[in-house]
Amino acid sequence: EESKVSRIVYFDCASGASGDMLLGAVVDLGLPIDRLREELAKLPLPGYRIETRGVTRSGLAATKVDVVAEGPSPAHRHLRHILELLEASGLEAEVKGRAAALFRRLAEAEAAVHGTSVEKVHVHEVGAVDSIVDIVGGVIALRWLGAGRFVASPLNVGTGTVTMSHGTFPVPPPATAKLVAGVPVYGEGEGELLTPTGALLVTAHATEYGPLPLMRIESTGHGAGGRETKGRPNVLRLIVGEEESASRGDRVLVLETELDDA
Repeated sequence: EESKVSRIVYFDCASGASGDMLLGAVVDLGLPIDRLREELAKLPLPGYRIETRGVTRSGLAATKVDVVAEGPSPAHRHLRHILELLEASGLEAEVKGRAAALFRRLAEAEAAVHGTSVEKVHVHEVGAVDSIVDIVGGVIALRWLGAGRFVASPLNVGTGTVTMSHGTFPVPPPATAKLVAGVPVYGEGEGELLTPTGALLVTAHATEYGPLPLMRIESTGHGAGGRETKGRPNVLRLIVGEEESASRGDRVLVLETELDDA
């Protein structure tokens, strides 16, 4: 009987994850940057440009994608403002639906942290132009990979503190902690390594967490973060390959023994 093969993507989050790192990793895997720009242009969100360049992090070659704001942008947005942008866009229905679900989940996390309702909560840093592009672009990029299964390593949130609009908080900050509830996390390294956009995109796609699964590796992409970190490259690594189903028959281990007069 023929084996059924499907594509699998592994998120290696040992050095953390963010939305721009994810975009960089998929571009590193071969997503044409012009195609990403064309898809994002369907979103009626002016005032930014996307730049990409090759960089090294701890001697490792990686791709850095930056969303550069041009001109003033609203300091805060409510969820309804973002959903209206998505609804007015020319994006494919599946992309609209997935992105809308992510922003709703983010708003729910923010509302829980601030003790208010989803309708009233401001989507703070993640409501900025660059973060909206990171999230919608992340949905587009991961869909381009055509994977049937997403697996992630345990998520490294980092250590120390991070300063945001409401003040300085320990890592992981409150909204990120809400977004990674129920999945395996740990803290190593210097500073905040897992951002809300990274937590949102990885946990929305990954259905399993653990070591690299059995697969035949096709390609590996490295998406760079914005800084050098001590002892580890500041990159998100995506490993893409093929897995075989058990349609050829499961492998079964049989252990037998014979006991006399036991």
